[in-house]
Amino acid sequence: MALFDKKNKATLLDPISKNNPVVVQVLGICSALAVTSKLEPAIVMALSVTVVVAFANVIISLLRKTIPNNIRVIVQLVVVAALVTIVSEVLKAYAFELNKQLSVFVGLIITNCILMGRLEAFAMTNKPWPSFLDGIGNGLGYGLILVIVGFFRELFGSGTLLGYQVIPQSFYDAGYVNNGLFILPPMALILVAVIIWVHRSINPELQEEN
Repeated sequence: MALFDKKNKATLLDPISKNNPVVVQVLGICSALAVTSKLEPAIVMALSVTVVVAFANVIISLLRKTIPNNIRVIVQLVVVAALVTIVSEVLKAYAFELNKQLSVFVGLIITNCILMGRLEAFAMTNKPWPSFLDGIGNGLGYGLILVIVGFFRELFGSGTLLGYQVIPQSFYDAGYVNNGLFILPPMALILVAVIIWVHRSINPELQEEN
């Protein structure tokens, strides 16, 4: 089987676009509220979840034939917890300030519905390579929404992107004021709702399915 045959390409690309876990399945919304007031933590969270989902999928896929059915969820949680601990320690070592901004939300990756859903629905019944692609695709699909929301919230809420001033000082001198609503959690929900509306407008068949 080719590494990137039609089926594997669909496994990788569908969650990024047409079958996005956030805008189609409405999963992972909590972190969209919590870590997207700035773009940088949104990117780090997106990468962290992608790494954890991809490697958890691979590990569970490798073990799938040896895991007793009655303890499969416990095994999945142990694997995820170990990977999340590694990611958390790496962030503490190399991005301590970002780790403080993300606070408990890195640890809460363990309870992310996208993660547990992919382990149960895909990794338990598929080989390691497709499982890896599925993890990457769903992680990037989730991360894409976080990055879009974080981009607009930081830009209009703080006038910056990645901490750098983007809106010219001349705008402020002329009376422009940052929109404080954008840095509040409700705006994350509003932005996600707009993304869902645009996505379903582009893919009208999703409206019929739901």
